Amino acid sequence: MSSLSRELVFLILQFLEEEKFKESVHKLEQESGFFFNMKYFEEKVHAGEWDEVEKYLSGFTKVDDNRYSMKIFFEIRKQKYLEALDRQDKAKAVEILVNDLKVFSTFNEDLYKEITQLLTLGNFRENEQLSKYGDTKTARSIMLIELKKLIEANPLFREKLGFPTLKSSRLRTLINQSLNWQHQLCKNPRPNPDIKTLFNDHTCSPPNGALAPTPVNLPTPAVAKPAAYTSLGAHGPFPPTAAAANANALAGWMVNAAASSSVQAAVVTASSLPVPPNQATLGMMVEYPNADHEQLMKRLRPVQSVEEVTYPTVHLQASWSLDDLPRTVAFTLHQGSSITSMDFHPSHQTLLLVGCNSGEITLWEAGIREKLCSKPFKIWEMQACTLTFQASAAKDAPFSVNRVTWSPDGSFCGAAFSKHLIHLYAYTGPNDLRQHLEIDAHSGGVNDIAFAHPNKQLCVVTCGDDKLIKVWDLTGRKLFNFEGHEAPVYSICPHQKENIQFIFSTAVDGKIKAWLYDNMGSRVDYDAPGHWCTTILYSADGGRLFSCGAGKDGDAHLVEWNESEGAIKRTYTGFRKKCGGVLQFDTTQNHFLAVGEDSQIKFWDMDNINVLTTTDADGGIPSLPHLRFNKEGNLLAVTTTDNGIKILANATGMRSLRTVEAPPFEALRSPLEAAAIKASGSAVPSVAPKVERSSPVRPSLILKGVDSMARSVEKPRALDDVNDKMKPLQLTEIMDPTHCRMVTMPDSADATNKVARLLYTNSGVGILALGSNGIQKLWKWVRNEQNPSGKATASVVPQHWQPNSGLLMTNDITGVNLEEAVPCIALSKNDSYVMSAAGGKVSLFNMMTFKLMTTFMPPPPASTFLVFHPQDNNIIAIGMEDSTIHIYNVRVDEVKSKLKGHQKRITGLAFSTTLNILVSSGADAQLCTWSIDTWEKRKAVPIQLPAGKAPTGDTRVQFHSDQVRLLVAHETQLAIYDASKMERIRQWVPQDALSAPISCAAYSCNSQLVFASFIDGNVGVFDADTLRLRCRVAPTAYLTQSAINGSQAVSPVVVAAHPHEANQFAVGLTDGSVKVIEPTESDGKWGVSPPADNGVLNGRTGSSSTASNHAADQIQR
Repeated sequence: MSSLSRELVFLILQFLEEEKFKESVHKLEQESGFFFNMKYFEEKVHAGEWDEVEKYLSGFTKVDDNRYSMKIFFEIRKQKYLEALDRQDKAKAVEILVNDLKVFSTFNEDLYKEITQLLTLGNFRENEQLSKYGDTKTARSIMLIELKKLIEANPLFREKLGFPTLKSSRLRTLINQSLNWQHQLCKNPRPNPDIKTLFNDHTCSPPNGALAPTPVNLPTPAVAKPAAYTSLGAHGPFPPTAAAANANALAGWMVNAAASSSVQAAVVTASSLPVPPNQATLGMMVEYPNADHEQLMKRLRPVQSVEEVTYPTVHLQASWSLDDLPRTVAFTLHQGSSITSMDFHPSHQTLLLVGCNSGEITLWEAGIREKLCSKPFKIWEMQACTLTFQASAAKDAPFSVNRVTWSPDGSFCGAAFSKHLIHLYAYTGPNDLRQHLEIDAHSGGVNDIAFAHPNKQLCVVTCGDDKLIKVWDLTGRKLFNFEGHEAPVYSICPHQKENIQFIFSTAVDGKIKAWLYDNMGSRVDYDAPGHWCTTILYSADGGRLFSCGAGKDGDAHLVEWNESEGAIKRTYTGFRKKCGGVLQFDTTQNHFLAVGEDSQIKFWDMDNINVLTTTDADGGIPSLPHLRFNKEGNLLAVTTTDNGIKILANATGMRSLRTVEAPPFEALRSPLEAAAIKASGSAVPSVAPKVERSSPVRPSLILKGVDSMARSVEKPRALDDVNDKMKPLQLTEIMDPTHCRMVTMPDSADATNKVARLLYTNSGVGILALGSNGIQKLWKWVRNEQNPSGKATASVVPQHWQPNSGLLMTNDITGVNLEEAVPCIALSKNDSYVMSAAGGKVSLFNMMTFKLMTTFMPPPPASTFLVFHPQDNNIIAIGMEDSTIHIYNVRVDEVKSKLKGHQKRITGLAFSTTLNILVSSGADAQLCTWSIDTWEKRKAVPIQLPAGKAPTGDTRVQFHSDQVRLLVAHETQLAIYDASKMERIRQWVPQDALSAPISCAAYSCNSQLVFASFIDGNVGVFDADTLRLRCRVAPTAYLTQSAINGSQAVSPVVVAAHPHEANQFAVGLTDGSVKVIEPTESDGKWGVSPPADNGVLNGRTGSSSTASNHAADQIQR
């Protein structure tokens, strides 16, 4: 349902409430599902009207939607059951047990049996856990506390618990306004119109009983004056609306503009913003105001009307207090790098995006005080950047983040960097930031980035050191290039007043300019106080305009502007004499301003020039801290001197933080217990009135120590027992090519040259395969109409890419027995260089030219595994045939350290920057951890092989994107380890339809799936947290019958995961071919998610999006 339809429901709800249609109000609440009336719900619970309680809930959630919903329904039905027992109504209790509670036995049979046994007691209070059960009224009150916490925590009720703030009788007011408008359009307006019906448009009857004319519609300008303006034709982006009456917002700022500015102020023309080719637009001529126009404007001005259509005149002053300001320190988040920019998500009020001077971007969930994902800076596609930038990027000066920001709907976020680039990420889930677009936007630094909606099309606006402002669409196409500033542009502020869209900009020389989307130059040229770095912001409702900045002399300036006159309306006081730098400020709640200065946060009431109050946030904040309110204004993020973020909150903010808070994720602290917890699946809450304040998902009753809803581990079980008890998910079988999307790389098949290793490029636009003959092949997808993103996709055939020179990337195989050689490959983070070997020397190739840059490490021993250090491309960890690991510095051509700990050749290496370790795996089925700082061995553990299995075979390792959990793949098993302790959390062994040995496995880019290939041709897609099989892709889905039934059956040797698309993977086959496979567009994903996947905890345990060091961490195939 559209947003306007939703708002109409709220208007109707208000009308029904005011008219006392009580039953209709709650019926509409339930049927629309837009507003959950907690007060009504409480009344029904207190009254024990359980059927109505469940009926009302059914409009918002079902019992099996998620674990919160399950617990809500369980608590209600349990209370109903206990009340029947308390009345000694055993027949009713049995009915509730069979009809209502039976559904929960699937998830916890022991608990259901315990509840059933209560029937045998004369008084259920004889049960020790229920001994404190009081009277019915008290029990309902205790339960209601629990229910409210569960409802507030349930994501399905998000944004449904608050009714919008409306003036009384808002629907009547809108109808009155419509009648007033209709009356203005009457040809014969009468002073006292008689409004008899709303079913037809109103029109006054003509005098003397003449026939009433047809209703008069708003005249459409028909006469154009093309001498000054030309028709916009098919390229006009804005709908043909008359903007003339609404241009006052900028008119006052244009007084001193060019001679034509009066026309420009009165009529905002459409720009040349492109429109999709299949979108037809009417040609629209822009005309000068004339006599007819003036007459029309006079007729549209409001006049006093009859009593029935008079607007309300009561205006209530909004009340506020200092307690509305978030001034209490809730906690501190430790970022670890100097913070340069922050922005809260527009709807998820505790989700905080942070940019650092290291170039890193981090997504925090403040409610649980955890980093959801972190994106260290890297260049996604160097080849697409300008030569100027490529030369600049080669220098040692680091990249830092100048600004991070969310799009208005929170579906995208953007980052502007200190050199040339902006990065756009798509935000698709609780902790899933996917690389969307990289633009070489400006020469020099990009100082600001913002989102705008010209023509209802989401665009990105940037400004930079090159004195330009640019507007881009989400494919990276430049739409506008605004020139006019004489100094680097410091900040931008896109805005919309009614149907006028414009951009304010400020430069480091203090000039303020305003631009319409029409390529006709700046409409404003004013000086900001201080004549230096100034930021412009609107109040949340868009009604008031403020700027804050400082002069080069250090004087601080915070002012409110009069938009209609282009003049300063109010100058705020309270700054120290010399602030000594750039000020950061923000607005909130349409009432407050906040500025970071003098190691304090200073607050102003917008209507008062004097400081309202200050806070030092308990100390530890810098002289000029960065700060940011969340959109509701109940949280304030403030940077600290030790590279942290203090979260300040008011009372409402504290409640919101507690709502998001959940029990700590214990999988990493106690792997065995975590395995037992997850194996229980979606469980049922227990039944005793015990309220835990710390978590909304704690049970209210525990029987026999079993608290499955809260995933209690009071009865830990052996790991083997856990695996035995794990229930399989509903398995999706992909048997036919029509059940998925698949594309084969051209020129890839070569029966004598199997694919030995396989990688996606970090940018996601290509695939690199290393054959058993030592030759590497590269396929690239081009950006076109079929594939506007230019990313790898199974819907478009890529190109087999080679440079014009015809060079091949061929490894040294002099004197090498290729049947015994172990090929290996690694790709630099910026996709510029690839390093590989095939039994001979290690070769370093330029990815653009395929030119061999250098060779090193000649055998013996031969190299068997390669990985770049995640923080230094000059450092390479090289696994060797003789079981050692060499830490090699390419720049100085020197082995810095030689690590010894394995008994057989090295088959896998993976770095964790979080744990500061290197993990190695070998053909001896051993895992070792090494300190990155000292290269000393920390721990060695054998993988747990099936009984009778010799400790042989390749073992591969890859870190989860949280850099703590570790995927271990061996032909006999998949396993998840807690790398901080090197203890196993999960294990899966080949069985049933997937009983063949495993050939390779890899995490998806968001670490929520594991793709595993098997030597019989099957590919399994597993849930990464539980290792439960979600989907089986049979060989018949992607191989021909001749390949399956031939003398040498074709099977996958290696599997690779796309770096940005979580459901896309590629397989390299024994016949040399490479195939990219994705779900169908209608399915969108592989199989079904595990139970209870949409609660808060899943948002934490499912992990961040693309791993920051994808090339370094992905398992070599």
